[in-house]
Amino acid sequence: MQRTTRPRRRPVPAIRWREGRDVPRHGGTITDPLTRNTQLADGRRRPGSSPALTLTAALLGFALITLDASVVNVALPSIGAELGGGMAGLQWVVDAYTLAFASLMLSTGAFSDRAGASRAYAIGIALFTLASAACGLSPSLPALIAGRTVQGLAAAVVLPASLALVRQAYPDPARRARATAAWTAGGSVAVALGPVAGGALTTAWDWRGVFFINLPLGAVALALLLRAPRSERRPAPLDLPGQATAALALTALAFAVIERGPAGWATAVVAAVAGVAFLRIEARQPNPVVPPALFRSREVTAAVAAGAACSVAFYGVVFVFSLFFQQLQGRSALHAGLVFLPMTALIGVTNVLAGKLAGRYGPRLPMLLGQGLAVAGLLALLLVDAGTSPGLVAALFVPLALGCGLTVPPLTALMMDAVPGERAGLGAGVLNAARQVAGGLAIAVFGALVSGAFVPGMRLCLAIAAGLFGVTWFLSFRLSGRAASWAGTRCGRK
Repeated sequence: MQRTTRPRRRPVPAIRWREGRDVPRHGGTITDPLTRNTQLADGRRRPGSSPALTLTAALLGFALITLDASVVNVALPSIGAELGGGMAGLQWVVDAYTLAFASLMLSTGAFSDRAGASRAYAIGIALFTLASAACGLSPSLPALIAGRTVQGLAAAVVLPASLALVRQAYPDPARRARATAAWTAGGSVAVALGPVAGGALTTAWDWRGVFFINLPLGAVALALLLRAPRSERRPAPLDLPGQATAALALTALAFAVIERGPAGWATAVVAAVAGVAFLRIEARQPNPVVPPALFRSREVTAAVAAGAACSVAFYGVVFVFSLFFQQLQGRSALHAGLVFLPMTALIGVTNVLAGKLAGRYGPRLPMLLGQGLAVAGLLALLLVDAGTSPGLVAALFVPLALGCGLTVPPLTALMMDAVPGERAGLGAGVLNAARQVAGGLAIAVFGALVSGAFVPGMRLCLAIAAGLFGVTWFLSFRLSGRAASWAGTRCGRK
């Protein structure tokens, strides 16, 4: 019997992965070096690796930190009644979270890269959950404000890490686009539910319930994260001097507005000195947290300004009218939260329409339409006085909701189109930080304005927000139909 010899199989040629790793062309497995996700060569994933669970974990964390930015507003009168502190104390309960969130977000994207997105996300969620427990157990207003500051720090870590997890779980661009849309929708739903959830928890339990609800949600997010693949650590430069001076300037500015008096003037000087130091540091740093050349682009300036105006209008209106319904009209926290429901729900629905309009006509048209509607809504709210019914106020909120909902998705797309692809994380961080800072400063200024005669102060707040939208509408009107890239050898393409 003649023995046949089987021909030797030639080695499978390799192709080069995008980051420089060799992987087989046919058969075998492919390992994404960004995520260490092992999948079969035809795109099927091995059992145990679940992108859907990773997306759910990321979405839950993002919704959690977004919810906490608005859920507390409706509980403020109850917090003040138990812990005291006056209007200034209530402003700090909100701003301690917002300012820590905004100022530290400038560097937490780099931290997420250095630690790995999955590790950074786990650290952020765990810290946020523990800080929420501390807030719920706070025996005094200073303890609550300290807990809120830690919450804001943790939220700044969670946000970029959660989006990075979505990016890593879905290497395919089409599937990643759908996953990112779901991630964004989670934040919109949280914004819509925030005032209602805050009112319901405060009425059925007390104000501490708005913090204790985070404990089971945080535990679920961490449990889901166990199924997500480990993220690879990547080198990312940190600008610690720039980060420190930015945080000092923002905190001192908020203190100056809230506290006023001699202490306020002193901290205003500190804010000015820290702000100048920040600008000088950023001009000399090889890897600044906010590259000065970023704002040479008309598109970037318009996007950041419009985003800031939306935050001033939304967070300022929710803050002021939460006090209006409960302190001036004597209504319950639940009733106040329900009045906001049409406005917050419309924002989420309108975001979808805005994305379609921006895809068809570009970002300029929906931004102009949205900001025009927002101005009309704010001017209509000037008619509100102490005797206005909640139903009429809810109806007057509608143009503002439509305006903000139409403006935010296009301005985000405008920002992403205006920066090089390799700096998209930087652009997103600057935009979100600017929006958080604007919201925090709006609460500081608006709280000071309504601390005297409430209704005249409220109308002045609305007029300020409308004026800001007028300025950003003009900036948007000057945009061309195409997005220009931002320049500069230190922060753009070499």
